[in-house]
Amino acid sequence: MKDLNPLLHSQLRLAIMSILMNVEEADFVYLKDKTDSTAGNLSVQLDKLSSAGYISLEKGFVGKKTRTVCRITNDGKKAFEEYVEVLREYIGI
Repeated sequence: MKDLNPLLHSQLRLAIMSILMNVEEADFVYLKDKTDSTAGNLSVQLDKLSSAGYISLEKGFVGKKTRTVCRITNDGKKAFEEYVEVLREYIGI
């Protein structure tokens, strides 16, 4: 049996990936609200997912406010789907 992907096995990173699997894109504020995380923790986890190539981050401005938009990449979709498949094997589904 394969091991669960340790990068996705974090509660917050798994929540982020789960959300991004179901939307075209999500901004930082939306992800922060949906995951009930702190801005600092969310930022760290987004950087980890981005460094792994699982998500893309687009930083810009709306007026004078910064806006970070996140999108899942094809590699991220594949990694998430593999994670779910391994989890199914673990629980016998």
